[in-house]
Amino acid sequence: MQFKHPDLLYALLLLLIPIFIHLFQLRKFQKTAFTNVAFLKKVNMQTRKSSQLKKWLTLLLRMAALACLVIAFAQPFSASKTALNTDKETVIYLDNSFSMEAKGADGPLLQRAMQGLYDLPGSEKVNWFTNDKVYRDVSQKTFKSEMLQTEYSSKQLSPKQVILKAEQLFSKNINAEKRLIYVSDFQLKDAFPTIPEHIKVSAVSLSPERKQNIAIDTVYIKNKDASKITLEAKLTSQGSNEVIPVSLYNKDVLVAKTTANFSESTSATTTFELTKDEAIDGRIIINDPDITYDNTLYFSINKANQVNVLSINQGDGTYTARLFTSEDFNFTPQSHTNLDYNAIPNQNFIILNELDNIPAPLTAALRAFSENGGSIFIIPSANAVVSEYNNLLNSLQLGSFGEKISAEKQITNIAFDHPLFTDVFEKRVVNFQYPKVNLFYELAGTNATALSFEDGKPFIVQKGNHFLSTAPFASEISNFKSSPLIVPTLYNMSLQSLPLPKLYYTVGKPNTFAIPIKLQQDQILTLKDSTSSFIPLQVANANKVTISTTDTPNLASTYAIMKEQDFIENVSFNYTRDESILQYASIEDWEGVDAHKSITSLFENIVKDNTINEFWKWFAIGAFLFLLAEMLVLRFYKK
Repeated sequence: MQFKHPDLLYALLLLLIPIFIHLFQLRKFQKTAFTNVAFLKKVNMQTRKSSQLKKWLTLLLRMAALACLVIAFAQPFSASKTALNTDKETVIYLDNSFSMEAKGADGPLLQRAMQGLYDLPGSEKVNWFTNDKVYRDVSQKTFKSEMLQTEYSSKQLSPKQVILKAEQLFSKNINAEKRLIYVSDFQLKDAFPTIPEHIKVSAVSLSPERKQNIAIDTVYIKNKDASKITLEAKLTSQGSNEVIPVSLYNKDVLVAKTTANFSESTSATTTFELTKDEAIDGRIIINDPDITYDNTLYFSINKANQVNVLSINQGDGTYTARLFTSEDFNFTPQSHTNLDYNAIPNQNFIILNELDNIPAPLTAALRAFSENGGSIFIIPSANAVVSEYNNLLNSLQLGSFGEKISAEKQITNIAFDHPLFTDVFEKRVVNFQYPKVNLFYELAGTNATALSFEDGKPFIVQKGNHFLSTAPFASEISNFKSSPLIVPTLYNMSLQSLPLPKLYYTVGKPNTFAIPIKLQQDQILTLKDSTSSFIPLQVANANKVTISTTDTPNLASTYAIMKEQDFIENVSFNYTRDESILQYASIEDWEGVDAHKSITSLFENIVKDNTINEFWKWFAIGAFLFLLAEMLVLRFYKK
């Protein structure tokens, strides 16, 4: 027990006054003579004994009344350290990720959380944040209004990110008690971090009643022929073994409908067939009212844009002509002796096919082509003039050729994670029939190696948009042209020179794609859907515009790429499917956290921690009762 005015307790010394009065106030009894003296003596003793008892009762009651009165004025109370600290700061994190759409006992988890937070105790200003918004120093009224307008977000902060963001919202006052109220379903993402000593974390874990969901993971082109495109969508289920309907729309037109069966597996695939050369603004939808997120996937199939490929040949160029027969490419072979320099700026990908010499005008034209975003693949000749090659290689930052070495080497090392081969092999091959060379050039410089020899020396390297082979492809020197590796190597090089839009991209991640269009000065491209538009980061080159997105767009949809009022093509964005993984962490395992199952119990605990129990009224009542008892003793005690 503590006292607001402890100095008043010195007044308890006043209790000595009634003690002294009772001890030194000696009442004299007057003696009267009677005939029977023995009898009177006996009565006199009884009267003295009764009087002494009454005195002691009166003394004790008066002392108790005075003591209670003094203590009441000192204002005794009991309180925790939290209640006594007048500097309190509260930061609230409300998880508004898609997984909070799951239904709990009282409805969707986010709605339940907002209802609980509406009764936030206290009157001080509040700092609070969600996965996508931050609010500083708002009043209780503003907090309640803004909180009720909170919408679901595709983002979800990890516990570590929540702690770091909360620290930014707390003040620098080292004496203030800092409390973070963490409201989430604690979907398992990362390990729990260590909590800073100056922060108290009160966490509320909200759990869904049914941990089940079905999500559309991805869609991809399984097959393409002369007349049709076969799309395949992959779906996964957690906690459900149902057969559900899946629909494909082109804009708002229903194109096809099928089912996904999860009775025997947690994954399923559905197949759709589309007419080739038809632009598709597509949506795949799960038709189930109980599935509220990751149930729609947007994708776009635009009319094919051809990649312009120019092969400048001195060596055999027949293999490149066979490789680029697809309608995805506009292939142009030219001889080094009859080269049209005016055609170079209009290309996307240029192959220097075993030129003995690279004259200065060609070097200058290729350097300008590179600066405008073009991509080059250099295949040296067995009789290459190294100095002329090095002039070009240095300008492209590809290093420089050194000694020409005549020795047989196998090409045994494939960089499976390199962009050229990422999706080429289903598994990492170890018994591959490796190609070989009997002549190569030493290469100085640091580049990303896609293919290398058995001793680790590079065969094909990449720097930015450019590629370099250290050995000729001529049949008398190498059998690489006959190897299965030649097809994905050159094919993917050319496709990377013009990174056409994929079926879809992921919201919130870095994405880059190119639009084969020429812009005039001050012209820009805009991305637009039915409700919003924005200008993405873009770089205009001679024959394409490279677009990069990260934070925008933040909504899953299909966006039209516009040049002023002219439609160019579509690009689609979808949310990451992480929210569909219904695995949850136990906050009891988070060391140092004050864990609660409901916001109500958390607030009750906060109110209890901040409650100051005052006892002065009870002591004042006690003083009154003791004085009343004293009056009763003095009036009715007659013995």
